[in-house]
Amino acid sequence: MEYVYAALILNETGEEINEDNLTAVLDAAGVDVEESRVKALVAALEDVDIDEAVEEATAVPATAGAAAGGAAAADEAADDDDEAEAEEEEDDDDDEEDDAAGEGLGELFG
Repeated sequence: MEYVYAALILNETGEEINEDNLTAVLDAAGVDVEESRVKALVAALEDVDIDEAVEEATAVPATAGAAAGGAAAADEAADDDDEAEAEEEEDDDDDEEDDAAGEGLGELFG
């Protein structure tokens, strides 16, 4: 996230977002800079109008975020229910396997 913040700082101050400038900001912030991440971010932002992207992100109504959050919570609850059902089925399968294994041993030893 620090890399994105550094790019936003450069954009806000009117500086060019390039590898040297991004690295300088990250170094100044005490971040252990990974050159590959710097290169990837600079390449990803090459054709992006950051001011426009920030404006669009802040233009999203709060109710849309709340609705998305509510939908995500509902999806998570459904996933939890599915996982619980799958665990119950696995437990039943394990019991059946244990019973079958016990019967096999009984036949082996009479």
